[in-house]
Amino acid sequence: MIDISTLKNKDIVEKMANYEKVFWLNPNVGSAPCPFGIEEINDAEARLARFAPFILKAFPDTAETMGIIESPLKEIPEMKKALTKMTGDFPGKLYLKMDSHLKVSGSVKARGGIYEVLKLAEKIAMEAGMLKETDDYSILLEDRFRELFGKYSVQVGSTGNLGLSIGIISAKLGFKVTVHMSADARQWKKDLLRSKGVTVIEYPQDYQVAVAEGRKASAGDPLCHFVDDEGSEDLFFGYSVAAKRIIPQFEEAGIVVDENNPLYVYIPCGVGGAPGGVAFGLKTIFGDNVHIYFAEPTHSPCMTLALVTGLNAKICCADIGLDGKTAADGLACGRASYLVADLMTPIVEGCYTLQDEELYPFLAALKDTEGIFIEPSSTASFIGPALVNKPGTHILWATGGSMVPQEEADVYYNKGKA
Repeated sequence: MIDISTLKNKDIVEKMANYEKVFWLNPNVGSAPCPFGIEEINDAEARLARFAPFILKAFPDTAETMGIIESPLKEIPEMKKALTKMTGDFPGKLYLKMDSHLKVSGSVKARGGIYEVLKLAEKIAMEAGMLKETDDYSILLEDRFRELFGKYSVQVGSTGNLGLSIGIISAKLGFKVTVHMSADARQWKKDLLRSKGVTVIEYPQDYQVAVAEGRKASAGDPLCHFVDDEGSEDLFFGYSVAAKRIIPQFEEAGIVVDENNPLYVYIPCGVGGAPGGVAFGLKTIFGDNVHIYFAEPTHSPCMTLALVTGLNAKICCADIGLDGKTAADGLACGRASYLVADLMTPIVEGCYTLQDEELYPFLAALKDTEGIFIEPSSTASFIGPALVNKPGTHILWATGGSMVPQEEADVYYNKGKA
């Protein structure tokens, strides 16, 4: 435990230690240049375009987008009316970015997680002299490539959704893949992975232990690639491509983003990789005209704690006595990503937290008003627009949900209605 009285913003930290909700505005926005830029985003986007023929053939449900894994942006006016009653009014239109419905693995992790494994496969195949950038990448489904990738293994520690994306794409390519799952991972996610030939190792402890064990199991094996959710630049750049892909969606929806028409984006946050990558991409493209907020559960607000104290990854939720137990399983992370916390210090406009019991009514209301189901952790962002309460375009970034089994979805919905 840390002596809270010695910490920066100790009044806010005290509230967090008591599981109280907080809303913090970041005074450091724009204080430092980001070491990355549009070049990294363009490189990742080009790589994903090269892999589109492979994705199309391996996952035929991506036919509509020709092998590009992308999600819809949908205006949700009826949900805005419901939110106004639930959280308070706010000016401007409300949209849902439906990463909850991304193909292949049904969550935002289908961006960064899949990207990192594809980049690894490309590197191995090119070094073996079997692949060139100009090739049709659908050849990667041939037996000779499965044989090549079968010599290598991939490991990752996860609360669930990252494990799904890494497991599904690695198994499809032919890698031996192990997912180290923390105690809060949902059973159906473990079952689904095992059905695809993925080795799932379960831990009674939290996410950090699962990551540490995955890292340990991978160490010293030159043929093993560890996907480091706490510090991977490849994951980060994979997520960032979302910002470029949203430009044509804005044009189609008639959304203008400039100094007179600001953009407000609210993203659920766990360890920080996915929201961090998306935030970096949006900030790189829209600059000062976009304002990004991270949402976390009161029991596991690792990024809020990192940024509020200025200690970044040097502090964890357990240091202030928090138990890390939350119904938002994808957000059950005790310590922020050391890569992302540092990068977000000048980028994120603010952070806010909410109680677990608030997640379910939002989930039920979205289903009732717009006919869209998302998982509980995806609704963490929904109190944001009323907290910020500024005119502009408001986007709730839905991070997962379309792969939740119906019986489990019904349980969540009924809980929300109750």
